Amino acid sequence: MPEERIWTAALLVIGDEILSGRTQDKNVAQIAKWLNLQGIRLAEVRIVPDVTEKIAAAVNALREAHDYLFTTGGIGPTHDDITVDSIAAALGVPVVVHPKARATLEAYYAPRGGVTDARLRMARVPQGAELIDNPMSGAPGIRVGNIFILAGVPHIATVMLEALSGTIEGGRPVLSKTIGSYTPESEVAEILREVEAAHPGTQIGSYPFFREGRVGANFVVRATDPALLDACAEDLARRLSADGREVRDEVA
Repeated sequence: MPEERIWTAALLVIGDEILSGRTQDKNVAQIAKWLNLQGIRLAEVRIVPDVTEKIAAAVNALREAHDYLFTTGGIGPTHDDITVDSIAAALGVPVVVHPKARATLEAYYAPRGGVTDARLRMARVPQGAELIDNPMSGAPGIRVGNIFILAGVPHIATVMLEALSGTIEGGRPVLSKTIGSYTPESEVAEILREVEAAHPGTQIGSYPFFREGRVGANFVVRATDPALLDACAEDLARRLSADGREVRDEVA
């Protein structure tokens, strides 16, 4: 039976405000969850400042290492929004004004003072790019090759992801089941290793916590096959119980 292909994506978070701590990134979690539904695993995340050379270098490294690259931030109307220029530089193509993007912005801003030079910056794309619909604020996202350029504002990034749903190729979504236990993970590490090894095609992650003065961990079993997932989770729960460990649903 051929090994199932795993589709991967990287996320490049762009912006000085993220690195300074002024703005807290909220896109990693929502993009990871959305990718999982598309059957794609978020395998790498990088954060870079608003520096063309650093953005371009990261773009070229990540787009070659993964099936897809998503970027967030730096596509607004101000002078420091340099994502489009940086990605065009990475690809070795010029920046052009996309006619459909311009028309969309003109319609959106008609009752809002019209399109200014600053607003027109949001119609600029690397040559050869396609648009990602954005009914929220008019300014579209951008797709060029295997790169998807999204807004940094989380609720706008969300609607761009919704526009992309079902349009890119992936595998089967990763499913998960969680088993909680007030057990230090170090005491059951060998059980976790043995169970995972006994069920090829599954992964077990251990996430420790401290609640009500007690140490414990949530053990998350992941697989793309529901039958494998159930078998592994049941085996883990059985072995933990047999070892005298209290087993319960996820401890929030």
